[in-house]
Amino acid sequence: MSIKLDSHSLFSANREALNSQPHHQQLLALVEESKFLILGAAGTIGQAVTKEIFKRNPKKLHCIDISENNLVELVRDLRSEYGYIDGDFKTFALDIGSSIYDAFISADGEYDYVLNLSALKHVRSEKDPYTLMRMIEVNVLNTLKTIQQSKEKGVKKYFCVSTDKAANPVNMMGASKRIMELFLMRESNEITISTARFANVAYSDGSLLHGFKMRMEKNQPIVAPDDVRRYFVSKEESGQLCLMSTLLGENRDIFFPKLNAESHLIKFSDLAIDFIRSRGFEPHFCGSEDEARVLAKSHPSEGKWPCFFSGSDTTGEKDFEEFFTEGEILDMERFEHLGIVKSQLNFVDEKLDNFLNKILEMRESGTWSKEEIVHLFQDLLPEFKHLETGKYLDAKM
Repeated sequence: MSIKLDSHSLFSANREALNSQPHHQQLLALVEESKFLILGAAGTIGQAVTKEIFKRNPKKLHCIDISENNLVELVRDLRSEYGYIDGDFKTFALDIGSSIYDAFISADGEYDYVLNLSALKHVRSEKDPYTLMRMIEVNVLNTLKTIQQSKEKGVKKYFCVSTDKAANPVNMMGASKRIMELFLMRESNEITISTARFANVAYSDGSLLHGFKMRMEKNQPIVAPDDVRRYFVSKEESGQLCLMSTLLGENRDIFFPKLNAESHLIKFSDLAIDFIRSRGFEPHFCGSEDEARVLAKSHPSEGKWPCFFSGSDTTGEKDFEEFFTEGEILDMERFEHLGIVKSQLNFVDEKLDNFLNKILEMRESGTWSKEEIVHLFQDLLPEFKHLETGKYLDAKM
């Protein structure tokens, strides 16, 4: 399958849905009369959501991110493309897990919508117990903290981004988001919550497509698995999907793009070949990483780009992705290009409380192992099949 490899349109369905009547005018009216807080605003998805809200002239738009540099670029990008708005627009370089952020919320905190786009999103984050614990902190604990603050401040709606990897998870990242969804369902009894599962965001920071771009800029070979298939959406579409879920989603709704495996699942190796050709080169297939590294010094000048494809054998890799699981209730009629999981995730209060207490005990003690955390995940998610191979992506190009 050949796809368009620009940064704007890998999948156009969401854009069509968002800009069509009556949703376009409905979203415009809702944004103009509302106050927004965006957490993780300077990440790829956060920037996309911020743009969608900013250009519709909100009453208030406050953006939080731990990355000062990315916030600077976000502001420059907004000013350069859209200029200014009448509403209150500010950015704050804060860690939402910190007491400084708590003071910020205490001093203000007056928002209609809180959108949490912060996440540790890489499967490779489960390779050691410390990064894994931070993933739990960001994906679960900070979510619970900011929901509690939203409830106390009378926020109308809380949105938190999930992932397609939360459906039948095989890695700790996906499982952490599945656990987050369980907590969201419990919290939705006290505050309206919606979320979204979507695919790989093309050219997002740290993504494989972004990696291909960086490899070419540095005159390095391109490497990819030839047995892993993924769905893709553009940055703009990820922002639009999140905004749709936030403003039009009902309590417990999980939005997802209507993509199908036959037409839209793409192998990373096929993607790499299309990417190389889109940049004016022909792929030169190598038999090893070493060969690819050597040829990268000479072949590009001859119009050929060295690449190496091999099977995936790293921990937590799923050979395909899905947006919902068997038994989940779907609404496929409300939107032409978007589906909705009408979530009825069953949760057991005692199990959620036990998970939370155990994690907090580990952090308080200052010592824990990956095995302990995996077992804790499996206690809460009996269906979780963790694929541990002893090999991780950091050991590959």
